[in-house]
Amino acid sequence: MQQPDEQRAITTARHVLSAVIRAGIRDLVISPGSRSAPLAYAAAEAAAAGILDIHVRIDERSAAFMALGLAQGTGRPAAVAATSGSAVGQMLPAVMEANHTATPLLVLSADRPDELHGTGASQSTRQKNLFGEHVRLAANVPAGADPQHELAQALAALAGNEQDPAGPVQLNLQFRDPLTPAPQERIEEQRWTAIEPGQWPAPRKPDMSTLPVQQLKPRRSVVVAGHGSGEEAQQFAQDLGLPLFAEPSSNARFSANAIGHYRPLITVGLERIERVVLFGRPTLSRPVGKLLADPAIESAIWQPVPVAWYEQGRRRETPVSSWNELQEFAGSGAPGWLEAWQQLDTQALSVRQDLGRESAANGADVAEAIWEHAPEVLLLGSSNIVRDFDLAARPAPVRTMTVHANRGLAGIDGTIATALGLAQGSKRPTLAVMGDITFAHDASSLSWAPGEEQPVVDIVVYNDGGGAIFSTLEHGEVDASGRYANAVERLFATPQRLSLPALAEAYGWQYAKAETKEKLGAVLAARRTANLRLIEVPASRSNLRAETLELNQTIGQLSWPTP
Repeated sequence: MQQPDEQRAITTARHVLSAVIRAGIRDLVISPGSRSAPLAYAAAEAAAAGILDIHVRIDERSAAFMALGLAQGTGRPAAVAATSGSAVGQMLPAVMEANHTATPLLVLSADRPDELHGTGASQSTRQKNLFGEHVRLAANVPAGADPQHELAQALAALAGNEQDPAGPVQLNLQFRDPLTPAPQERIEEQRWTAIEPGQWPAPRKPDMSTLPVQQLKPRRSVVVAGHGSGEEAQQFAQDLGLPLFAEPSSNARFSANAIGHYRPLITVGLERIERVVLFGRPTLSRPVGKLLADPAIESAIWQPVPVAWYEQGRRRETPVSSWNELQEFAGSGAPGWLEAWQQLDTQALSVRQDLGRESAANGADVAEAIWEHAPEVLLLGSSNIVRDFDLAARPAPVRTMTVHANRGLAGIDGTIATALGLAQGSKRPTLAVMGDITFAHDASSLSWAPGEEQPVVDIVVYNDGGGAIFSTLEHGEVDASGRYANAVERLFATPQRLSLPALAEAYGWQYAKAETKEKLGAVLAARRTANLRLIEVPASRSNLRAETLELNQTIGQLSWPTP
């Protein structure tokens, strides 16, 4: 029974959202539910006052990934709210991704009051610490209590500090009946206009003043730009005249120093490399892993702020937080060093083109067509797709797009929902490209509620009938040997039969098909008749393993250029 000095549930919800908005958070993704009703009503009031943007998703897993995309698209935290019970558990995958990418994601989990726990009450479970070590903080607000202290803790943990990176936070809100506004309350009469929305602080930028190159010792160093490394890696390589090995989601591939075919070329130049400087998180390549693990090669990692993707002392690179110290470590490019890598890159491109093309599109074709189209915002699915871009996306002299990928855990879940969040957050046309298994995993995120503002989004599905990446790994050798019958095809490739045109019609998306690189380019360039488009690229994976091995072996046999 509610005590006289207790706050009503909706009062607590109003206090929470008021503090969130004042802190600079403007986006709330919410799914329907009764226990979270106080948050829904309070959010509706704030939205009516024009100080909060609400995004409604019927699936909490999709909602959490959309919030992840919103946070990454806006550069500020996003909040996601859900009712109690299994609904909260649905958000775990997105929270895990946010943890490993240092994405500030505020989970507002509605909960039953303590007196109902352990009684068999519907939708009640022990959820106060459900996310475990994947959140920076898990705070609980008992039913009827003032949330001010827990709110301050949650917002501080969300932002991170000099010791801990930003990341996801759970604020568990226990609500006691009544869960609705008082009978006399009206949405337009609430006093939200008195709240001044805040500005979330921008990340601190490190001092990147450059030493004179003539003061640096010439070295055969390389720069590796992993996921999220950004313009810092690009500037560092350009200033020092060093070759740049940039993953597509590093956003450092827009440089004349970037070596497009670095992955198969590392074998050619490995013995000549003296030092390596790492920016961001390397996620795609075993050759890069071999390079970074080589005890004969000294390595350093640029780390001016805490990171979430590895634990201190667990990697061999020396962390460096001083830009000048990092420059002194790397040195300037030795005479002819960068030019040799650029010549190899040109030769590798010729090899890839000379190996021929099938009449149907392959992964490299799709990557080239999309990269040439240069969407404003690009999201790359995991598995083979991101590796196709890593190989075939030609480095450009200037930045033409912003590239995203869920590389925190490199999972295939939530890719469509993340793209929708990126589009809504950035307010820019967004293209997401993924394989058919990744698409199938999140197809329900295509659902768009009537009346919700539609972003401009293209979903390109490279449909080769299953999980092709396993054929390029050790499992492909097992499959080719026939020792385990069809186990690899059934248990790893997991081919599916999906009718993409039917799904597009069911969810209200425009559908198009492109069988070749040229047709895909034409579809992307065509004037759109709907904001939401689903584009299917049918393909085959039957020769992928053989073609990948041939390409890597041929490029790996190239000779180091003579001066």
